[in-house]
Amino acid sequence: MSDILLTIPEIDERIAGIRENLRELIEQAAAYSGAADEELASERIAEQEEELERLLKRREELSAQKS
Repeated sequence: MSDILLTIPEIDERIAGIRENLRELIEQAAAYSGAADEELASERIAEQEEELERLLKRREELSAQKS
């Protein structure tokens, strides 16, 4: 996904969505039983955390450019 052309408000919207996804995934992980389910939940959480970090970094870069 290319976020180079995103505006700060668009990035903020995606960040909010990812944070909501993380909350839901963590709740689901707490309810799962079984190693396969836990592994899948852990992978999804890790993916969302990576995406969140990438978007936060991009937002910071854009904010610095506007200053």
